[in-house]
Amino acid sequence: MNKLPLRGVAALALIGFAGTAAAHTGHGGESFFAGLAHPFGADHLLAMLAVGLWSVFALPTARAWMGPAAFMAALLVGAAAGAAGAFGPLVEVAIACSVVVLGAMLVVARRMPPALGLGLVALAATLHGLAHGAEAPQAAGWAGYATGFLLTTAALHFGGLFTGLAMRRAFTARAAQLAGGLGLACGGAGLYLLSQF
Repeated sequence: MNKLPLRGVAALALIGFAGTAAAHTGHGGESFFAGLAHPFGADHLLAMLAVGLWSVFALPTARAWMGPAAFMAALLVGAAAGAAGAFGPLVEVAIACSVVVLGAMLVVARRMPPALGLGLVALAATLHGLAHGAEAPQAAGWAGYATGFLLTTAALHFGGLFTGLAMRRAFTARAAQLAGGLGLACGGAGLYLLSQF
């Protein structure tokens, strides 16, 4: 019973170190399917899984939805700003930093005030949204692209929530320590992404 969550921990760590920080501008952003695919870059994927995990360990179970909801709302705001041209040269670096911060939040999940954590989640989401929006197609294609990346974002958040809940059931007292280990792996991946700039 304990092997599945441990494999998930190992898989998350490997995903984090598998790729380099990809520049976001220049990807094809013509369609719903491009939007679906975009969040699978290492930085976005790690951030969204980390938000789901953090929500399980930092928030009451009945309110675990608040982390993903805050991320998705701020992501949409950031994407609209990015589509309008608000994409600066340091956004990519800030996104990699957000992966480090979200990893650190997992390490201190139970000691961080939830309001502060939700604020940091929203800030990270805004940065990620700027990158999504900068790649969005003009006018008619934007709605399909945005729908695609929001669906994938929701699925990744759900994956983080499901993994966190499974860890709590399987490991009970040790679950928070394992979440902290995942946070260290996520933070390390973020540092690696930063080193690529």
